[in-house]
Amino acid sequence: MSEPRDLPDDPGGPPTDATGFALVDEHADEDNTYGEMSLDEATRRLARLRSRGDLRAASRLMASLPDQVVVDMFERSADRDRAVAFRLLPKGRALVLFEALDAPVQSELLRGLREEQVAHLFEELDPDDRVALMDELPAFVATRLLRGLPPEERALTNEILGYPAGSIGRRMTPEFVSARPEMTADQALDRVRARLVDVETIYTIPVVDQGRRLIGVVGLRSLMGADPDTLVGDLMNDAISIHARASEEEAARLSADERVIVLPITDEEDRLVGILTVDDALRILEDAETEDAARQGGAEPLRRPYLSTPVRSIVRSRVVWLLVLGLGAALTVQVLAVFETTLEQVVALSLFVPLIIGTGGNTGNQAATTVTRALALGDVRPRDALRVLVQEVRTGFILGLALGGVGFVAAGLIFGFDFGMVIGFTLLALCTIAATVGGLMPLLAQAVRADPAVFSNPFITTFVDAIGLIVYFLIARSVLGL
Repeated sequence: MSEPRDLPDDPGGPPTDATGFALVDEHADEDNTYGEMSLDEATRRLARLRSRGDLRAASRLMASLPDQVVVDMFERSADRDRAVAFRLLPKGRALVLFEALDAPVQSELLRGLREEQVAHLFEELDPDDRVALMDELPAFVATRLLRGLPPEERALTNEILGYPAGSIGRRMTPEFVSARPEMTADQALDRVRARLVDVETIYTIPVVDQGRRLIGVVGLRSLMGADPDTLVGDLMNDAISIHARASEEEAARLSADERVIVLPITDEEDRLVGILTVDDALRILEDAETEDAARQGGAEPLRRPYLSTPVRSIVRSRVVWLLVLGLGAALTVQVLAVFETTLEQVVALSLFVPLIIGTGGNTGNQAATTVTRALALGDVRPRDALRVLVQEVRTGFILGLALGGVGFVAAGLIFGFDFGMVIGFTLLALCTIAATVGGLMPLLAQAVRADPAVFSNPFITTFVDAIGLIVYFLIARSVLGL
């Protein structure tokens, strides 16, 4: 992390507090003239005010913009501009907007803030958000910030850091309020009120025994609507929970499938160690979908907004895949070389090579995408490989009949029906093979504990291209007597 940089000295700038954040009334403009301003217009106006050195007006502009506009502005800005704009915000709002940014953007933003501002923001984050940010910071910076935390906050953060990366223990929040079954509804509500400021959510309350083992959950609505003397044990429902070392995506999917606001997280002895809130679950699922979409397209996920991603990072996310797939494409070239004599005898065969390659790749990709999605939703598992095989063989055969029939008629009318038979039989065989390979590859990937998205579209396309050409030329030799 580079040395923190201050705002330029400007006697006309907004007054600041001890940590360097602006002291501005967020409602200074009573008519809220900036409230309906578009992102582009707000960015241009802020740049003009800064170029004139009118930081006081710039601070009023930032204070009056809607939160989402400010977040979008930060995600599109250069590092230096982002840091200056951030310091024009009042402290309370600055923290709220900081939490809304992706961890990589948070890390870049910290480089432009003063030491005391960085320490304040780091301390005010929830423990799970703090850990996500630490993963983006240089190790020595993360260690220094961790040492500067109050003992209680440091202990909570270290608890999360003790779980492996990718586990839900790494994403849970250890700040929650729980109740005991022997408590009355009134006592439980008093406990909620006492922890109101400290915890992340209060709408679903885990119920634990004296050994902190999870035995149920109770909703805030149930507590408020019950007679004050009703026991929590009479109000609670069975708890749906997950182990802290389970994968974060598995936990998030469970939260979504069960439609729960809070998913309790337990350790090996079924003791409650944290909770997963619905907003964090949705964020995990969004990240997983982004990662799968990127890898199915032959790239690594950017993990930050596109416009704030350096070109070198975009290149790095794509170049390795392009090299790997380029090597795979050499197999297709080799197949063409092997059947060079066949192509010389019937030049018209070369006209249909793009059709064969495209149809096979598209059919395989469709099957892979469908099965990868089914895996993510828990609809299928590796042990369902035989059923998936039968399903995709039938699907591919029917698709092949339809496409092959069209290809037979179209090619037959132009090049003769012997040639039409080559195209028809090739499409029939290729669709069946491609759908089967595409459907089974994600299951194979999951069985060996790899990301199904990595083994789906890019590799399937390369594999099916080569297989499709081999099938094409073998059928051509057989039917045309070459």
